[in-house]
Amino acid sequence: MDKKSIIGIVIIFAILVVFSLINQPSEEEIDAARIKRDSIATVEAANALVQQQRAEQTIESGNEVATPDVVNPEENMQEKVDQFGVFGAAAVGEESFSTLENNLMKITFSNKGGRIYSVELKDYLTHETLPLMLFDGPETLFGLNFFAQNRSIQTDQLYFKPNVSRKETVVTGPEIKKGNEGKIKFNEENPGGKESVAFRLEVAPGQYMEYVYTLEYNSFMVDFDLNLQGMNQYIASNQSYLNFSWSFDVPRQERTSKFGEDRYTNITYKFFEDDVDNLAQNKTDEENLNTRVKWIGFKQLFFSSTIIADESFPNAQIRQNKFEENEDYLANFYADIAFPYQGNTNETVGMQFFFGPNHYQTLNQYDVDLERQVYLGYAIVRPVNKYLIIPLFNFLRKYIANFGIIILLLTIFIKSILFPFTYKSYMSQAKMRALKPEIDELGKKFGSDKAMDKQQATMALYKKAGVNPMGGCLPMLLQFPILIAMFFFFPTSIELRQQSFLWAHDLSTYDSILNLPFDIPFYGSHVSLFCLLMTITTVISTSLNQQAATSQGMPGMKTMMYMMPVMFLFILNNYSSGLSYYYFLANVITIGQTYLIRSFVDEDKIRAQLQVNKKKPVKRSNFQKRLEDMAKQKGIKTPKR
Repeated sequence: MDKKSIIGIVIIFAILVVFSLINQPSEEEIDAARIKRDSIATVEAANALVQQQRAEQTIESGNEVATPDVVNPEENMQEKVDQFGVFGAAAVGEESFSTLENNLMKITFSNKGGRIYSVELKDYLTHETLPLMLFDGPETLFGLNFFAQNRSIQTDQLYFKPNVSRKETVVTGPEIKKGNEGKIKFNEENPGGKESVAFRLEVAPGQYMEYVYTLEYNSFMVDFDLNLQGMNQYIASNQSYLNFSWSFDVPRQERTSKFGEDRYTNITYKFFEDDVDNLAQNKTDEENLNTRVKWIGFKQLFFSSTIIADESFPNAQIRQNKFEENEDYLANFYADIAFPYQGNTNETVGMQFFFGPNHYQTLNQYDVDLERQVYLGYAIVRPVNKYLIIPLFNFLRKYIANFGIIILLLTIFIKSILFPFTYKSYMSQAKMRALKPEIDELGKKFGSDKAMDKQQATMALYKKAGVNPMGGCLPMLLQFPILIAMFFFFPTSIELRQQSFLWAHDLSTYDSILNLPFDIPFYGSHVSLFCLLMTITTVISTSLNQQAATSQGMPGMKTMMYMMPVMFLFILNNYSSGLSYYYFLANVITIGQTYLIRSFVDEDKIRAQLQVNKKKPVKRSNFQKRLEDMAKQKGIKTPKR
């Protein structure tokens, strides 16, 4: 063999060695092949077991049974591997369910997606007295979306393995007295148990994705941890976060009412270290939250399902699709939330779920502004509800069980606080009536063509008699924040839910003494008796105020004042009967106070006193004195009075 032949053989050998090294499978491909091989073996073993059981049943029965065609496991697994890569083995399975519950809720999990399938609140029922499910059904979307091995992976299509074989896990603890449900302080003093269930999606030994759910006794909070072990070998390294999709159709819990649950069902959210905001209440809406988010709440009138980050979510996209005239569901809620991902070998993303009532004190104890999901009105009236109405209402609840009596005592207390303002307003109107003859004379003197001169003369008369023309208005204006605060407090108070009083079966929604065979625009197809009584007493109260007021000013105001009760008749007919009941009681007390004040106020004495005041020199204010002193120092003469 010559030298050239030897060199050629060496070169060919070197090429073969290099080619074999280049085409050697990677560790990922070796693991994938092994997983595929193991999965095929598992499916083949399961098929063999099924065939054996059917054969035994055939022998025992003595009858021949036609064995159906068995899907080729190798072809089926190859299809799953092609679709999901290393996650292909987890794409084959059978859905099963398990539960985790404490004294307040029962959570059902599905191994398909390792997801929360449904949540039931034990202490509550729907308006049809059915178990109250915050969400339920196969349409619930709950899972991660990410790219792995150039494939789009949705974990809700994969089967997880639970860490326990039992189907039911119950968290136990001490007896809970009424009013201590979900209270953190009570739990600290009377600790109960804690249980966890985990669902693992394993792609190789020591390489898995895991959902861990932890529930304490007497708590509405569920800890939710996402554990990633060795998943950086599969999840694309250029991803800075994982997308988590959560969506469900919102079941109707209350009676249909455009001013009740239909109105207050929407998505709320809180930006990290910032304010709380929400999507539109009455329509389909969506929003891209491009900055960090602390929590996102799927809120109904009295209940909510909220996901809360231990730190924050980088961003999120939320959407609500409101359903029209649907007797079973109110809307579809959807959130696509970014979970932070750094591509480390071991990572944990921590968060919590709140599944419970929109009860102000319960939500307030978590110190993350969850209580803002209870709508207490505009910024000007929210403090009234927060610092006056709610504490007083809760104080009365400790000693009284009947909510009709609680509202009565609440009304008496508030009207007693406001009585000095009511009295001052009446006295101001009495003084205005006493000066009415002089004001009429000024009207005749100046006529309609000298309106400015008449106004100046009238104000001079008021000042000389010591009457403040705004004295009757300002005290009434001070009462408006409380009246408006009540307008928001009663419809959103879960305490009134399904609480009956007299003919009202539920103080949180409208009462109906008559169902009409037709629908009246803006009014409805029923008659609310509390609303009707409120309207009648408002008309009477308005009439008394008109008698007490002077006829000066705007002639159309009297007609407008009588139109207001009619307008409220149409508005409040579909509102909370507790609100109409409160306004009715407030009107009755106002009417009683008016007659009481009239009984001991002598208007003749008031007029005599005003005549005496007119003869006295006009008292100058301190501010006016300072101005005159400054003018004298500068040599300016002030006009004599």
